[in-house]
Amino acid sequence: MNILAHAYLSDRNADWLIGNFIGDFIKGDPANPRHGLHAGEVEGVRIHRAIDAFTDSHSAVAAVRDLLRPRCHKYAGVAVDVFFDHMLATQFSALTGESLPAFTAYFYTTLQQHVNRLPVSARRMLDAMVRYDWITSYQTTTGIDRALTGISHRTPYVSGLDTAVEDLIRFDEPIQAQFNRFWPELVAHVANFRVGTDH
Repeated sequence: MNILAHAYLSDRNADWLIGNFIGDFIKGDPANPRHGLHAGEVEGVRIHRAIDAFTDSHSAVAAVRDLLRPRCHKYAGVAVDVFFDHMLATQFSALTGESLPAFTAYFYTTLQQHVNRLPVSARRMLDAMVRYDWITSYQTTTGIDRALTGISHRTPYVSGLDTAVEDLIRFDEPIQAQFNRFWPELVAHVANFRVGTDH
């Protein structure tokens, strides 16, 4: 669910952005012809998976999961993803050298221009994301609360996500410290991964 991080790490490459955005909707080998993806979109899915694998195994993420587990249990990792997007959104200009409004406009416009390349379920998500401007809302605790409450309505078990913003407020400083440790390492990892996939 760390949508903003995935989008930014697509390096303003439209095919990578598409693949990264639909990464969770593509099962198995993204190069399989049944998916009908362009070569660049396949690479985008692989970048998405590289981001997820690095994130899931990082000690900073594990530390925040531990903070959130008493409330969110098995969904603590979901909350971490959303909280880290909040940290990225609030510091976007300082961390990336770009303004969040300008990047968000690029992100939404690019996906809308290639909406026919998205699976139906991803199109629905894009529609909701643009209509409610998820990315801009990630800057506020109100927006994060809304995002997590929305996710909680779709989980098969009680998740605690509908009240998880309380932990974001309570643990703001340690979460921020772990994000600050994690982010530059993720950026470097993805840069190295992209070099390795450059044909």
